Amino acid sequence: MNATARNILRQLATLLVSLVVASLVVFLLINLLPGDVTGVILGANADPGSVAQLRAAMGLDKPLFMRYFSWLSGMIRLDFGTSIFTGQAISQQLPHRLEATFSLVFAGMILALLLAIPLGMIGALRRGRKSGIMVSVLSQLGMAIPAFLAGMVLTIVFAVKLQVFPANGYVPFRDNPAQWAHYLVLPVLSIAIVQGAVLTRYTRSAFIEVLKQDYFRTARAIGWRYWAALVRHGVRNASLQVITVLGLQLSTLLVGAIVVEQVFAIPGLGTYLISAVAQRDLTVVQAVVMILVAAVLVINALVDVVYRLLDPRIRQEVKQ
Repeated sequence: MNATARNILRQLATLLVSLVVASLVVFLLINLLPGDVTGVILGANADPGSVAQLRAAMGLDKPLFMRYFSWLSGMIRLDFGTSIFTGQAISQQLPHRLEATFSLVFAGMILALLLAIPLGMIGALRRGRKSGIMVSVLSQLGMAIPAFLAGMVLTIVFAVKLQVFPANGYVPFRDNPAQWAHYLVLPVLSIAIVQGAVLTRYTRSAFIEVLKQDYFRTARAIGWRYWAALVRHGVRNASLQVITVLGLQLSTLLVGAIVVEQVFAIPGLGTYLISAVAQRDLTVVQAVVMILVAAVLVINALVDVVYRLLDPRIRQEVKQ
């Protein structure tokens, strides 16, 4: 087994351990909160017999460790339990909400990358000139604007004034791909503006470092043009820093997308979580929080694997 395969297996083992530890922390935090879900369901004036019967039906009369292992085994089978408020299986509610959130987050980050890479390269190559200064100013401005504020401004301009895009709502991709894209334009733009600004700053910084390296000066000395040398010799090296930041931003955005979902009334994980908190539907809260934590851990693990595959120095350290 080569060093790369061993590293991937080691990363997978670390991910599995992290998921188990995270599930334990989430379960304890939710289940050790003050109050009793039976009081939410039956009301504060319910008689003790009804409360005891409901607790037995929900398994709340069992020891905490037994409830944890029951919940953990259910998650492994993709059975997240039943909503206290609606009585519906959570696993039936999750697919379309996961689709909405992941469509928003990943489309936003892809567009942010498409904006950040060329703008970052322009900012690095033409720093000190008008175009480079303009890139720096725009990226600073984009970083200062919260995603929800960008969403509100886009809604006023393109939904209220120009009426070219809907102000809120969501259509699943499987129902109508064209409408799915149409409804996502404004929320995706609101994310891409902010995230693109952040990534542009880091991309610019990464390419400036590339311009100082000996291999870039050598490429220029043998006749390569700036752009050709930068694309041929600099993209891979600059991408290491960008990928690290991208992983951090993507993890943050999975949680931060809750605000954007609220602004555009997108029925994703964020709106599901907020409504569950308002209704004290702790089963749903527990499931959604665990899904978000698991997604963050998986993204970080993937970023680490990709970073090691791209950076030959780390591969050499692993071999030694």
